[in-house]
This record gives sequence, C-alpha cells and structure tokens, in this order.
Amino acid sequence: MITKDKAIEVIKSLPEEFSIEELMNRLILLNKIETGLRQAERGETFTTDQAKKDD
Repeated sequence: MITKDKAIEVIKSLPEEFSIEELMNRLILLNKIETGLRQAERGETFTTDQAKKDD
C-alpha cells in the first residue's frame, strides 16, 4: 500500500495535462516498487540461482 504523500508526489511529477491511464500506470508502478521493498525488508526474496532452479 502506498501513502497519500507518495501518491501526491506522483501527481506533482506529471505534466500539466495527463491521461488517467498514465496516472494509473505510475501509481501501479509505485505500488509494485513499495511491495518489493517491503518483501526485501522481510527477507522474502530469492537469489538468481534459486529463481533459475524454480523454472
């Protein structure tokens, strides 16, 4: 989950005119990054070798 402050930062970084699709794409990307960072903090990551082994 992202914070309101981070969502506002995303909106401020957009040009004066933008599409809802562009905003949604940036918010989705931010959410995925935040999720990945939380997973990394909790040690819920795989090494490259582990990921290759699961293929």
